[in-house]
Amino acid sequence: VQLQASGGGLVQAGGSLRLSCAASGRTFSSAVMAWFRQAPGKEREFVAAITMTIGSTYYLDSVKDRFTISIDNAKDTVYLQMNNLKPDDTAVYFCALKSGRLIGSVRTGYTYWGQGTLVTVSS
Repeated sequence: VQLQASGGGLVQAGGSLRLSCAASGRTFSSAVMAWFRQAPGKEREFVAAITMTIGSTYYLDSVKDRFTISIDNAKDTVYLQMNNLKPDDTAVYFCALKSGRLIGSVRTGYTYWGQGTLVTVSS
């Protein structure tokens, strides 16, 4: 499985960005796709996840009112719409995928990872 993330960039605080992650290669009868982020000098942390079959979602508390994860199953692509961005959201954002139906926020539970896309929010 290959995951290709895109959409990062530089934005002012209060602005918006939409990240995309396209999956290709092996297909799964059920899977979960997620976004994690890693700020400089910090651990990689869970941001949001979505089940590819029924679209159940789960968010980090600090982003749940600002970020929306969605999926286009026809394109095997997951999106992360990020609104009202804050400087604390600055990080490299990674998409990840694991087989199965259970949403998880633990990094080690995900098998496949994209290369990351940098989001920089200026104050």
